Amino acid sequence: MITCEQRIKNIAVPNHPVDVVLDTDAYNEIDDQFAIAYLLKSGDRLQTKAIYAAPLFNGRSESPKDGMERSYDEIQKLLGLMKEDYPVYRGSENYLSDEKTPVISEAAKDLAERANAYSPENPLYVIAIGAITNVASAILLNPAVTENTVVVWLGGHALHMSHTKEFNMYQDVAAARVVALSGVPFVQLPCAGVVGAFTVSKPELLYWLKGRNDLADYLAQNTIDEADSYAEGKPWTRCIWDVTAVAWLLNDNDRFMHSRLIHTPIPTYDNRYADNLDGHLMQYVYYINRDALMEDLFLKLTDA
Repeated sequence: MITCEQRIKNIAVPNHPVDVVLDTDAYNEIDDQFAIAYLLKSGDRLQTKAIYAAPLFNGRSESPKDGMERSYDEIQKLLGLMKEDYPVYRGSENYLSDEKTPVISEAAKDLAERANAYSPENPLYVIAIGAITNVASAILLNPAVTENTVVVWLGGHALHMSHTKEFNMYQDVAAARVVALSGVPFVQLPCAGVVGAFTVSKPELLYWLKGRNDLADYLAQNTIDEADSYAEGKPWTRCIWDVTAVAWLLNDNDRFMHSRLIHTPIPTYDNRYADNLDGHLMQYVYYINRDALMEDLFLKLTDA
């Protein structure tokens, strides 16, 4: 079993290249695409081993399965734009029915098996930026995932918010509870109240990205089209918060964000957190240095 000392070490920002898998609902909005590109453009530090398509169910999909399939296709589309080739696995077709039964998928099985090649001293980093069903299922399939990985999840809202009814969390509260209670080394980037500060504007996209390369063009235009569709001619900024989950692994000397150790709070089914003062320590991000991270993102996206 992983020791408390090793867990604290593992939830510190790594100071050397690490292996990473990404779990993403890439079709949900326009920010997952930025996160995927940022991850792959950071290959000197983050060595991507696989990408998983996460389920999603909202106005952009007909069911969790349909959302997962559309996310799978969006991942492949982005890899094509980048002329990159990585293993991509289809994820869960539904959410957890309870906290004991995994949803079997290619993604969950791959993570459950892949974790066996790692150890607490040499963990696999799991960046999750969607409903955390695939990761929870992998934990239920193979408890070694809780010792041999570090989970970095963008989900829930800040502790000071009145509720935690955030899309990644409320889609599958059971999965969030499985992860929180599992003891896996865990980093949380809360949405509203913290990483919601990571927004980009139309003038910035036009100035920094438009016309630089096919990838930058796609990311800029996709964001502008989405925001213009609801802004109706008014000024806007668009949150691209999924980038911050990748950035946590690059956060040398707190250059992009600040975090602190807390006891892992437990998500509840009424969209709150329950205190768990006897729980494992986790890393809780509470501040984003927006301009420093945006600069690094733009530089990498426009690098030939």
